Amino acid sequence: MESEVDVDQERFYNLIREYVISFLLFLIIYVLSYAIVTQFRKREPTEDIVDNEDALVNRIALWLCTFTLSTAIGAVLLLPITILSNEVLLALPNSYYVKWLNSSLIHGLWNGIFLSSNTSLLFFMPFAYFFNESEGFSGSKKGLKARALEAFIILMLLTGMLLSFVWVILSMFGWNSKNESHYIPDIWGYLPHLYSGLASLGVMTLLVCTPLGLSKMFSILGKLVVKPQFFQNLNEEIYLAKLKEETLNRKYSTAADGLRTELEEEFKIAQKYRMELERKQDASPLQRNIVYPFCLLILLALTAVSMLLVALNCFELILSTETLGSKPEYVIGKVSYSKLGFIGVFLQMLIIFYIMAASLVGLYNIFPFNQMIPQKNESSIPIIIGNCIVLLILSSALPLLSKILGITKFDLLGEFGRFDWLKNVTLTFFYNLIFEGATAFCLVTQITVSVRKALYSRLQLASLYKKFDKTGGLKLD
Repeated sequence: MESEVDVDQERFYNLIREYVISFLLFLIIYVLSYAIVTQFRKREPTEDIVDNEDALVNRIALWLCTFTLSTAIGAVLLLPITILSNEVLLALPNSYYVKWLNSSLIHGLWNGIFLSSNTSLLFFMPFAYFFNESEGFSGSKKGLKARALEAFIILMLLTGMLLSFVWVILSMFGWNSKNESHYIPDIWGYLPHLYSGLASLGVMTLLVCTPLGLSKMFSILGKLVVKPQFFQNLNEEIYLAKLKEETLNRKYSTAADGLRTELEEEFKIAQKYRMELERKQDASPLQRNIVYPFCLLILLALTAVSMLLVALNCFELILSTETLGSKPEYVIGKVSYSKLGFIGVFLQMLIIFYIMAASLVGLYNIFPFNQMIPQKNESSIPIIIGNCIVLLILSSALPLLSKILGITKFDLLGEFGRFDWLKNVTLTFFYNLIFEGATAFCLVTQITVSVRKALYSRLQLASLYKKFDKTGGLKLD
């Protein structure tokens, strides 16, 4: 009897401990997300008024956006934390200080992220947008309750339409139960299918934006870190830039009202160019000659390793007869996910974060997402809502992408591991093949762009010389 009580107490304490740890992790990520969102949102002059209705609506929408961004960050950290936790448990199996790190906690985190992702994508974000845009039904009393009622009704109609669409799609493919004569659709059972569709959309989006982002990372590095200045006289260029600013300033003072806007834009561009040159001039030799080559080598190594892993995964898919879902499920703390131990795990984590960063860079270089780039203290609530939705879809698809590309051998836990199309070897192979080819094409295009521009300019110059020679002007030897 006492042993049963002790077992129940231990289960109770373990459950409370898991809830406390999960809450603390969520609280830390939520505070970080709130700091990020407040850096970009545009403050309205009427926000400080206590009884202002619009200010309260914006504040509620901001809280929901913060929750969604927290879920997105948690989805990005989910796979690296799980892999690292597994290696820690393998290295310290009997340590008293890591007893809180167990399989139950990891499964709870995966299920919590899945539930939060569904809630944010299907309810919180649509409600935040409708609540921010609503004014109340015509004829009803205006106020906060009327706006909330209108947003809630529109959200219910939208949810019903989406669930009906999912039910029709499942019925067309024969995935619904046909054995029961009086079949009643399981509404809540279709939410995972709807989320699976959104995650699949995220995986296809990553297929487009990740190769582009991998090639754009080198351009981003050149903007953030000062490159070595070969055959470039910065003092002369800064002097010419200052002269251009002075010329534009004199033109602006004497120009008509219709031309001042154009001159003002040119002056801002010239001023930005001059400040960039001064930043390069003020950079230390250590930053120019050591930091930039070191960062460039890291980017090259990460890109090469990523492409190598995808290529090896293609060969494994060709030679293997097993599907992705037919392998035995790993147990946390029992089997290592990397043959290199901690070094391999850290490399996997680094590649996962690198691919996510490259995906964001590529995403915001594609129309229409390049129109949604948040600006510091200038982004409205609808722009923040749109960015949070996009980030959550991509971050939710990141574990699936890592599994498809073979970056990690970890079996996805919870509902993430129940996507049926992951077991299709043919689909997975062609996804890897397209990803590898698109990445190689984008890298070659990005590397040779300067050479192609120089050749094109030389060809144009040669054609001009030939035309001038035909008119009897200059005789070429």
